Amino acid sequence: MAKRRPAGDGLVRKRSDGRWEGRIVVGHKADGSPIFRSVFAKTQGELLKKLHSRMEEYRDVELTEESGMTLGQWLDKWLADYMTLTVRESTLNSYKSITEHHIKPLLGDEKISSITTADIQKMYNWLRENGRVSEHYEKGNALSDTFIRRVHMMLHQALDVAVRERLIPKNPTEGTIIPKVNYAPKQILTEEQLEKFMEALKQDPLWYDFFYTELTTGMRRGEICGLKWQDFDDKTGRLHIHCSVSNRKGGGVRVGETKTESGARTILLPPSTAEILKQRKKQSYSEWIFHNPTVPELPLNPASAYRHLKVLLRKAELPPIRFHDLRHPYVKHTTKIFSLRLMDFQAQAYPDARRKTRGACQLHRGGQSRSPVRPLCNRKRFSCLPPQAKMSWILYAISMRLSDRRLAACSR
Repeated sequence: MAKRRPAGDGLVRKRSDGRWEGRIVVGHKADGSPIFRSVFAKTQGELLKKLHSRMEEYRDVELTEESGMTLGQWLDKWLADYMTLTVRESTLNSYKSITEHHIKPLLGDEKISSITTADIQKMYNWLRENGRVSEHYEKGNALSDTFIRRVHMMLHQALDVAVRERLIPKNPTEGTIIPKVNYAPKQILTEEQLEKFMEALKQDPLWYDFFYTELTTGMRRGEICGLKWQDFDDKTGRLHIHCSVSNRKGGGVRVGETKTESGARTILLPPSTAEILKQRKKQSYSEWIFHNPTVPELPLNPASAYRHLKVLLRKAELPPIRFHDLRHPYVKHTTKIFSLRLMDFQAQAYPDARRKTRGACQLHRGGQSRSPVRPLCNRKRFSCLPPQAKMSWILYAISMRLSDRRLAACSR
């Protein structure tokens, strides 16, 4: 029996067309026969240089027979075998769309083991300038930097699995240069704009409760659509958030888990919001707090909420902000109020905290800090508080948020 050739071993020969060919052993089939990869060059010296580089790349690598599949075939397998049960349906649909419309047309027919970092970089560069499926009236065929990063993230993840499955020796997406994300500035409604929005909302009783709750809680669109009456404690005014609604491809909605693990949480509602939900519960005939207007057995469609937000903004002659931007007034006011209340609490109730928090020390002395208020996530301000005090003051700050007062005044 012939001796098994080790991975990384190579052969050199001159072809009949005058070119030089080098073959490298990269793995073995089930029957023990070697799997080769070929390298070509015009001269023997050029070939030996290329061959030496590739032999180092494949040394101690044992690829399988599936290493001969194309990138398109691997992505289909990766999506079906590795992603179907591990990501949300909307994410899976997004990956499938990227694969079909942006990767397969350019590199889908190439063998996965022959794709190089340069090939991936060329694809990114082309997609950035010409990758849009349908021409945009402002951007033409160019794709955004954010989308290119999304393509890179998905492809990098898929090829990492290919390395573990011994289809390729290393991930060719490593070493590529992807564009930095230039985030568009967030559009946050000013106090005057918020009053105009509330005036428009008063004329729309069907949606008033929904958007009032959104403005005073800062929930994600899918989270507020996924609320059930069993999640609302009308005695304590607490709301339990543990699921999210998303749109299905082809129509309909899907109820699943929150976007992140920390998304499952319990919040204390402002008094005005809790009262609105109490009154709404008395008249409700659905298990959903905000149900589909035509099919009460189903939750409100997040896409419908987004479309109606645009209607309200046009009616109030306001800038076309995103639904996600409605969360920022809530976060801003909660952060500011909590920081101020916490510093005051530290200065009065915990004198020892003065040595740990400059702002608390200044408030204790009756002075005003010249430095801006730091966000509530500053852990140093929590370090001197016992666990019960931390939770009590978090809930107190939320219940005292400024947006509740302002919105309550607008609703009168």
